[in-house]
Amino acid sequence: MNYELVIGLEIHIQAKTKSKMFCRCDAKYFSAAPNTHVCPVCLGLPGALPVPNKKAIEQCIRLSLALGCEINKFSKFDRKNYFYPDLPKAYQISQFDLPFGYKGKVRIESQDGEKEIAITRVHMEEDTGKSIHSGNKTLLDFNKSGVPLLEVVTEPDFREVKDVVFFAKRLKQIVTYLGVSDADMEKGQMRFELNMSLRKIGETQLPKYKVEVKNIGSISVLEKVIAYETERQQGILEKGETPVQETRGLRDLSGITHSQRAKEEANDYRYFPEPDIPPIVFSEEEVTLLRATLGELPQEKKNRYQKDYGFDSALAEKIIATKQKAEWFEQSIVGVQEPQVIANLAKWYVGDFMALLKASKTRLSQAKVTPEMLRELVQRLHEGKITAPSAKQILAEMLVSGKSPDALITELGLEAVSDEGAILDVVKQVLAANPKVLEDMKKNPNAYKFLIGQAMKQLGGKANPQQVDALLVKELGVTEGAESIQ
Repeated sequence: MNYELVIGLEIHIQAKTKSKMFCRCDAKYFSAAPNTHVCPVCLGLPGALPVPNKKAIEQCIRLSLALGCEINKFSKFDRKNYFYPDLPKAYQISQFDLPFGYKGKVRIESQDGEKEIAITRVHMEEDTGKSIHSGNKTLLDFNKSGVPLLEVVTEPDFREVKDVVFFAKRLKQIVTYLGVSDADMEKGQMRFELNMSLRKIGETQLPKYKVEVKNIGSISVLEKVIAYETERQQGILEKGETPVQETRGLRDLSGITHSQRAKEEANDYRYFPEPDIPPIVFSEEEVTLLRATLGELPQEKKNRYQKDYGFDSALAEKIIATKQKAEWFEQSIVGVQEPQVIANLAKWYVGDFMALLKASKTRLSQAKVTPEMLRELVQRLHEGKITAPSAKQILAEMLVSGKSPDALITELGLEAVSDEGAILDVVKQVLAANPKVLEDMKKNPNAYKFLIGQAMKQLGGKANPQQVDALLVKELGVTEGAESIQ
């Protein structure tokens, strides 16, 4: 392709609050009967006055700080005027020229190393209602109307689809780490608007057009939309034409878009200060207090894991996937000093343990295995009291019974066989029972592995494979054996 992507994102995130943005209606509307979480304010009835939700505003400032934004300590709300059936007031209370957060930046990992995505603004607004089209009728549900929305707007800094995906996932992590939103996309709590155009590779000016695609409800669909729009816009450009600057919608989850209307400009919305809400003023001390509540964010946690524990990027990324997952892991390494034990704990945690949880459809919060129990299991493996196959067996049983590793080692008789004399006796028996394998080894050295397998089988998998290997080599009277079993 002779063109490159020029993409900016607008992300709408429902703030996690008990009540709506400008009224006291319950904000937990999902799956409720239509129009049961409403009042005169969120229905836009005459004479009803809005009262801002302080908690939602603080969530907006916390997210702004987490995204490296500067904070407008003097801010205000504005009226964004447009007509749509699910907007009962015919305007939306939003923010125009004085958003709570502005000029931020987020570092992402790309194919070319780290990149910096500029954040234009983070502002607060109210959500709209929901239109449900059925046959020749449009039904309106205003339960969602007035729910607090955090809107994050980026600069058009994305050139690769993978960068868009990584940023979207990282932003979702950040808001859940902060607790400002559950960001459950199946419930519409996080939605994307894509602003996209193409330009010839080597050009530096922004294209003369921009296509906006609204209400993208998942990251996978976002990828599909980019793929579809790339093909569609490229086809138009190759004809020597310029794509229409417009707003497009989704037909379904396939990513195929369709034209909805001409793209609005800011002056089309006739913004003006919201007359019913006074300006919002924060002191430097208040901002400092909010900053102190952020805690360790995903990228900071990942950087620390890589620096302190030597984890590679992929391993660290799996552990920080959710705040709960990271906190569980950190509890498991409390008091552990040996770097090798910490490394092994991480691998067992994201590997065997997570695989067992997935297979049994068990949530981490419901697991009978505690962080302390996993630590004990890995320490017993490190001490040589059990072998890796035995550890896998014990872990599976721990998940079912909730019993401690030490109890199961005794109960199942899985303590490692470390007595050299006992292992040597088994090695001799295996050699005596397999003369043909010894003969085959002259032509095929790999036949040697069969002997290790037989010895481990007779020992019930409770011996150290490397020790068995060494004793076989010694007994055979050779200086080099086959490679040890991994």
